Amino acid sequence: MNGRPKKRSLTLRGHRTSVSLEDDFWRAFRDIAEEKGTPINALAAEIDEARGTDCGLASAIRLFVLRHYRDAA
Repeated sequence: MNGRPKKRSLTLRGHRTSVSLEDDFWRAFRDIAEEKGTPINALAAEIDEARGTDCGLASAIRLFVLRHYRDAA
């Protein structure tokens, strides 16, 4: 298991950005987007809009994934 984050590219509202996420979080994030029938860039944009200025996008995505699976349990 490799826990090192990898840079991933996303497009948010027409602008390219990158986030560093571990493989497990990235796979879970893709799975959630697929489950919701939402493109991953659109889901990332929703998370980006909802996060506060105290939280980076990668952290916001990790928290989103955690909450999704915690709420499902």
